[in-house]
Amino acid sequence: MRHFLTLRDLSAEEIHRLLRRAAELKALHYEGALHQPLQGRVLGMLFEKSSTRTRVAFEAGMAQLGGHAIFLSPRDTQLGRGEPVEDTARVLSSMVDAVMIRTYGHDQLERFADRSSVPVINGLSDLWHPCQILADLQTFEAHRGSIVDRRVAWVGDGNNMCNSWIEAAGLLGFDLRLAIPPGYRPDPDVIALGGHRVQLFDDPYQAADGVDLVTTDVWASMGQESEQGSRLEAFRTFCVTEGVMEQAGPDALFMHCLPAHRGEEVEALVLEGAQSLVWEEAENRLHAQKALLEFLILEH
Repeated sequence: MRHFLTLRDLSAEEIHRLLRRAAELKALHYEGALHQPLQGRVLGMLFEKSSTRTRVAFEAGMAQLGGHAIFLSPRDTQLGRGEPVEDTARVLSSMVDAVMIRTYGHDQLERFADRSSVPVINGLSDLWHPCQILADLQTFEAHRGSIVDRRVAWVGDGNNMCNSWIEAAGLLGFDLRLAIPPGYRPDPDVIALGGHRVQLFDDPYQAADGVDLVTTDVWASMGQESEQGSRLEAFRTFCVTEGVMEQAGPDALFMHCLPAHRGEEVEALVLEGAQSLVWEEAENRLHAQKALLEFLILEH
């Protein structure tokens, strides 16, 4: 049995294999081919944080693979009334074939996985967002080939998405240039996971110079709404503008995991521009997660 709590739960070869499989599943989907290896299988989904792409991708993915997904919010379970995570893990994992959790504290995921008898998937936590990275990598490679030895610029907050990009750089071997204001950078232990592949910059133009991909996320994530004002001030020069994309070059791509705040972390003209892949990136959550579900449920 395998869990997928961070990208490091997979080897580099397993990640490449998943990306190839995601591309195959996308092609099958567009061909209208029926592919249902998960008939009779059930995915339990626990959501503490709201979601659009994560929920729809996992529900639609299980349906397309022939299985079924059960959505559970804190209001729908005894977790909302104080039942220990470990107790819920024992019970829920005895009734389903895998569990996806979208939560605040990453420690909740680790505690659940420790007592679960089926694979546990991190649908998002305060520290990591590995499912999104799979979709991002799939999207990049569909347009530019292997990401190995390429250059990526991250502009904005040192949040869970940034952490997972750092993991990916260390595992897969590409250069990651982080443009993040002081005080909002990732934990040094997280940065260390990227090794020599990670560089820090104070200016987004310097970070984006000649890169193959520029990517970003909102400045205030869920649970940080009270910091919105201070973050707007701290990040005001860290917007992905047309100028930043010009610095990257005409062949550079742009990504954003969405939802996006136009005029804050990215200009509307960039989000909707020719270099942007955000809508394909969002769709690829479906195909990347289908590949992940096959891998965890059928092979481990």
